[in-house]
Amino acid sequence: MNYILNKENEIYYECGWSSDNALFLALGDKRYVITDGRYTLDAKENADAEVVEARDLVKKARELILKHRPKKLKIDPTNWQKENYEKLAKVVKLQNVPFMSHKKRMIKSDKELEIIKEAVRLGAEAFEEFKKEITVGIDEYELSYRFKEKLTNRGRRELSFEPIVAINENAAKPHAMVTDKILKKGDLLLLDAGLKHKRYCSDRTRTIFIGDNISMSKRQKFKNKEIQKAYDTVLKAQEAAIKAVKVGMPINELDKIAREIIEKAGYGKYFVHSLGHGVGLDIHEWPYVNSKNTTPIQNGMVFTIEPGIYIPGEFGIRIEDMVMIKDDKCHVLSEEI
Repeated sequence: MNYILNKENEIYYECGWSSDNALFLALGDKRYVITDGRYTLDAKENADAEVVEARDLVKKARELILKHRPKKLKIDPTNWQKENYEKLAKVVKLQNVPFMSHKKRMIKSDKELEIIKEAVRLGAEAFEEFKKEITVGIDEYELSYRFKEKLTNRGRRELSFEPIVAINENAAKPHAMVTDKILKKGDLLLLDAGLKHKRYCSDRTRTIFIGDNISMSKRQKFKNKEIQKAYDTVLKAQEAAIKAVKVGMPINELDKIAREIIEKAGYGKYFVHSLGHGVGLDIHEWPYVNSKNTTPIQNGMVFTIEPGIYIPGEFGIRIEDMVMIKDDKCHVLSEEI
């Protein structure tokens, strides 16, 4: 198969190495990594492909294409600047395959599944360690700083994404930015974070009550009755969706199941995002668990189930876990730790 890739994680998936300035080119049985002189030595030591050094990566790719003369070259048009796409199109017929790498990576190998399980284990461990650092009287900035320290193991690991640390009404923003809001006893605190292990991501959300004994359990008790009702609804929706997971079913049925529970409780308009997303080398990848995706659930898939309720100006609740499909069973990764 003939294809070209320009995204870092996509290149890594193909040859076990990548940088922020590289191309991967497959032409029949020949595999090339094209990168500049800053990375050549590292690439030669680690890439499972022939390393070609060049200042102008697209120009070098064109030369290799003209050398091998493939009839067609598969490309993901969503990833390329128009100028570079057109340069390639002048030397070979391009076959557009949107989200080519994401589709290929949707089903994980057993090796990938083990790496992801470890990423989730380390992430859950970091949540527990951070629990000890949560104290009233500090703001979201300080909470976020302490959280990142635990997630990264003081810089030894990478984050999957910038953590979300949100108190009370700030948690009503699904992608809340940290503020100088101070944490007080009796508050609601939403925590959404993940870390990378061998480049693979984890992702987890907990919404917790700040009382005398802070817990990362999904069984939370809030003093505010409306918050408790909303929390119990989100938990019920998540557990119902997880229980319903079955190999062969269209993945959008999970979104429907969770959404109906939230709608029946009167919070339908406050569930403002899809139920989940795939996780792997990228924090958001295929399969997407939304109302439109009819892709059947298959062994080897890894995705999140994360329903939420967000009441503007008041509070937000989200509960998120990653699930893995293996041996025709749904494994809730963070619950097996």
